[in-house]
Amino acid sequence: MDTRRTNHTVHCDFLHRRATFENLDRDEDHTMNKNWPDNHPSVAFGKVGVLLVNLGTPDGTDYKSMRRYLKEFLSDQRVIEEPRWKWWPILNGIILQTRPQKSGKAYASIWNNEKNEGPLLTITRSQSEKLAERFAALTLARPVEVDYAMRYGNPSIKSKITALAEKGCERLLVLPLYPQYAAATTATVNDVVFDVLKEMRWQPALRTLPPYHDNPAYIEALATSLKNSLSKLDFEPEVILASYHGIPQRYFDNGDPYHCHCMKTSRLVREALGWSKDYMRTTFQSRFGPEEWLQPYTDKTVESLAQSGVKRIAIFNPGFSADCLETLEEIDGENREIFMEHGGEQFAHLPCLNDSEEGMDMLASLTINELQGWV
Repeated sequence: MDTRRTNHTVHCDFLHRRATFENLDRDEDHTMNKNWPDNHPSVAFGKVGVLLVNLGTPDGTDYKSMRRYLKEFLSDQRVIEEPRWKWWPILNGIILQTRPQKSGKAYASIWNNEKNEGPLLTITRSQSEKLAERFAALTLARPVEVDYAMRYGNPSIKSKITALAEKGCERLLVLPLYPQYAAATTATVNDVVFDVLKEMRWQPALRTLPPYHDNPAYIEALATSLKNSLSKLDFEPEVILASYHGIPQRYFDNGDPYHCHCMKTSRLVREALGWSKDYMRTTFQSRFGPEEWLQPYTDKTVESLAQSGVKRIAIFNPGFSADCLETLEEIDGENREIFMEHGGEQFAHLPCLNDSEEGMDMLASLTINELQGWV
């Protein structure tokens, strides 16, 4: 058998079929419109929607805005896995009376005053716009509409799915922007997406982005970003911490794979950069409440390093797709102070991937891979 001839034939057949389908897609609007009765309502169709979803941000730093945001966030039973009868009085009777003021001050310290919004919203919007620009430059069988939403606060997932459907998106890819899967992050985004679809008469076909903690494009983007950020420092860190958002130990014991995903990300980054376990260490931050969370804790590790004589450290946050309160205020603020107060001398917070070139390369790669067969 002539293998070259067979491969050529298959390739030509593929190109012919692809051209046929592309012509059908281009002619679809005209054909359907032509067959519609005169009184048929105008209907948009034929597009693919891509929705980036991040955690969320309050509408403002004032008490009412913070209280509204915190109530939505802390009422989520994926986040606080306690019986409602037990948690509800604590949330409404204590936490929502005192925490809004404290959180408001923290948000005010990192607020984007020019746009009057949290940095997470600013960055996620930019990621959406830059991803849209990349798709606009491609020749695709179906047009792609890119948008963004927040799990808590605004813009809501429901409003953006509705908007995409009104633009004619019959297929929808949702990207929860969490590399490592946790029920309190990825799952709760998907919960809301499914709830929105339950209320729709004409549902779009749906895909959701799986965890990408070990995706080569993600690891490469992290490694590139770290090298770029470290090259800009005027000192060389003695230790680098990969600090992930924590979850209660109980959640992990009940089957949440988050800890395993975090540890694998750290290992792959170390291997990509040729770093040792002593040089790059994994920690967990942002614990809440009295119970035990994943350890080692970031703040305790920072304090211990300084007390042991380490003078120069850097921290990065591979579990966050965009800089936010937990990276800008908690790490670059609180943990910087802890390090300096206990004997440290030089501290650096290395930025998240955000809307950097390497970050957008990674997002584009993940999105295109998940859209195979659709565009």
